[in-house]
Formats: sequence, structure tokens, C-alpha cells
Amino acid sequence: MKKYFYIIIILLFVSKAFSQTDHYKNISIIEMDILRNGEKIGYSNYYFKHDGNKMEVKNNTEFEVKLLNVSLFSIKSVSIENYINDKLVFFKSDTLQNDKKKYANLKLNENSNKFIIDGSSFKGEAEINNVIGNWWNSKILSVSSQISPLSGSVKEQNVNLLKKETIIIDGKNYDTLHFKLKSKDESLPGDKKLDFDVWLDPREGFIVKVSYERLGKWEYILKKVE
Repeated sequence: MKKYFYIIIILLFVSKAFSQTDHYKNISIIEMDILRNGEKIGYSNYYFKHDGNKMEVKNNTEFEVKLLNVSLFSIKSVSIENYINDKLVFFKSDTLQNDKKKYANLKLNENSNKFIIDGSSFKGEAEINNVIGNWWNSKILSVSSQISPLSGSVKEQNVNLLKKETIIIDGKNYDTLHFKLKSKDESLPGDKKLDFDVWLDPREGFIVKVSYERLGKWEYILKKVE
């Protein structure tokens, strides 16, 4: 009986966390530090603007990996997302990755009720149940596919709830739900494959930590919410 009660509580928390309006309507800033092998190398910050039923989210992401003062890998990216009544209607990003330009442009076609994407890796239509793959949005844990914020590619995914877990960030305890997010297609090359551990604070509805392995251990860690 306790097991079923526990499952019901988790489902209620997750359902609440996936409700965008409830958790973001009063938010102006979400800041995340980016770490590699325990060392801070950059940031990913989100700025929210609300106007009635409209919400705009701007993102600045920047990080650089150096070895002996030589840059091995770097990203500078800016983007903007527009929502009306919780529905994504517009997205635009420009990214410089190791001096290579990437981009993604998305608009909602009201007639077909599909996204029209013009990206550096994909051009075409996508279903509206996709979300932009940014870590501010907890809805990324409730969908079967996401759109790359860097290149516009559509990536199918599986998300599994692993366990309830308490983690510590800057001396503060967070009672979280630990999820595993992976590419549906296991045959994808490593640099194209989704393979993330994600910790969600279900009471507040925020992703507080993301971790993955790719030439080192990478972490996105929640720094501030206002």
C-alpha cells in the first residue's frame, strides 16, 4: 500500500512540475553554471519576460575547455523562445562552436499546426509536441522528442524515472527525482546521442542538475532562480 501511495505522490509532483505556467509565470532569471570535471568553465543563463498570455525566454550560453591555455572546445550561443498560452510559436538561435556557425529558426504554422524548422542540421516540419532542448524547461522530461537549440535537428528520446534522491548543491539539500534521458536510437554516434542524468526538484518544478559524460564529466548546475 505504501508503494502505491509513493507512486501516486511522485506522479502528482511530476504533473505539477511539467506545468509551465505554474512554475515560470513569476520567474525572471534562471542561472546555471557549467562544469567539466568539477571545474566551472562557463554558464547558461535564461531571462524571462512576461506579458499577459505571452512569455519570452532569452538564453546566453558560453563555455570554453582549455588545455595548457589552448582552447580545445568552445561554444557561444544566444537564443530566444516565444510562447503564447504555453504554446511555442517562435525560436531563433545563433551559435559559434569552435569557430563554426550553427543556427536554428523555428516558427509555428497555424494552418498545419506543425513547426517549420530552418536549421544548420535540419530543414523541414516537426510535430508540435516537441520542445526546445534547453534545461530551463522541465517539459523536456515529458516528451518523446526534442529539437536541438543549436542546429534544429529533431531527436527522439526515452525518459525514465530512476529514483527519488537527495542531492546537495552549494550546501543546500534538494529532494529530487532522478531521471535518465537517452536517445531512442542507440545506433547514433556518440556526439549525436542523448545520454543525460537529470535531477528535478518536483516541488518547485525546476531542473537543478544535469550530468553527462563526453570527453570528461559535464554538469549543468542550478545557481540562481529569481
